[in-house]
Amino acid sequence: MESIGKSQPSKLTFENAGYYAIGLIVLTLLGFWPSFFSKYIDGTANFNYYFHFHGAIATLWIFLLIVQPILIRKKKIQLHRTIGKFSYIILPLFLISVILLKHHTLGGIVTEDLGAGLWLQTKDIIIIGVMYVIALVNKHNTPVHARAMIATGIVFIEPTLGRFLIRSVFTEEYFLAAFMVTILIIYLLLITLIIRERKQQRGRWIFPLVLAFYILFHCLMIFQVSFPLWDTFAAWFVKLRLT
Repeated sequence: MESIGKSQPSKLTFENAGYYAIGLIVLTLLGFWPSFFSKYIDGTANFNYYFHFHGAIATLWIFLLIVQPILIRKKKIQLHRTIGKFSYIILPLFLISVILLKHHTLGGIVTEDLGAGLWLQTKDIIIIGVMYVIALVNKHNTPVHARAMIATGIVFIEPTLGRFLIRSVFTEEYFLAAFMVTILIIYLLLITLIIRERKQQRGRWIFPLVLAFYILFHCLMIFQVSFPLWDTFAAWFVKLRLT
């Protein structure tokens, strides 16, 4: 991940993005402490391989989001490029881990609302996948590349912050309220970024695109929208012998 120079101080820069990405670790600890980390303390941990695989790959991706912009800030360009090549492996493995974990969780059961329920993971896969492709295509276009990589990190906010709010701030009885607060925070973050960089000449379309993706998929989720072709795909996916 690269950063925008300081020649135009009125515009938003991302040279400190790696330090902000450390916040993803904090959110992960807060969100998964009750249901994961604490289990290893009280001796009740019994998680399957798919959960561990997903957690390990997600951790590696967050590590990249932290390290890469810090390397750019410290002018270690060659090391930045070398480490960046690991993303060619880590990102596909991350997407595979999401698919395998969801498939295992569904347990081969086709339910009436299966199609609508798959929008949650589909949203994350599409946003992070599209943003990563944009980052790769524009790896020499710093403004676009930096924003697209940052956008892949924003994807991690919803599952971590959402779990924290549901388990520690609200109760599971108020799941929808916690979910709506999580959505609101993500929207406010994206809108703030959009406003802050409104004068940016290159790359300012990235965050509006991410916001559009979120609005689309959140509407599909909240209103339980589905259609026959998607339902057929969902049923096929559940019955696959993947996990």
